[in-house]
Amino acid sequence: MGLPVCASAERGRKMTETFSIQTGQVEDSIDITEQVRSLVERAGVERGLCQVMTLHSTAAIVVNETADPNIGVDVITALSAAVPKRNDWRHDLRDDNAHAHIKASILGPSELIPVSDGELLLGTWQGIWLFEFDGPRTRKVVVHVLAG
Repeated sequence: MGLPVCASAERGRKMTETFSIQTGQVEDSIDITEQVRSLVERAGVERGLCQVMTLHSTAAIVVNETADPNIGVDVITALSAAVPKRNDWRHDLRDDNAHAHIKASILGPSELIPVSDGELLLGTWQGIWLFEFDGPRTRKVVVHVLAG
């Protein structure tokens, strides 16, 4: 986890923080659950919501099982089968990464997770993935925690 690049907080009410992640491959899956948990703890919000969002159009945030890293690999494999790199994508005439935009659009840029008793309310096997589809790059992730 990189150092926060932006932070604002009202302890126990709300907090917004941005951190950076360096991805290592063209397509990658990175478990960011502990980074997000740490920020929720620091926010001091007992009950509320935590939004996790990537600030990029070729990356995605997903809640899924993170106990087995093969889940991330399997998601990438399934998306690659559904969205081929070459398919006469119109955007490829400009940036040659249409497939990355489409995969990220399917998964989405953010997740909204309840906070209960000061902790992320996730299932036993659930965690938070950052998916990279146009790397390797430095990606920014925003975490917004709000009491409510």
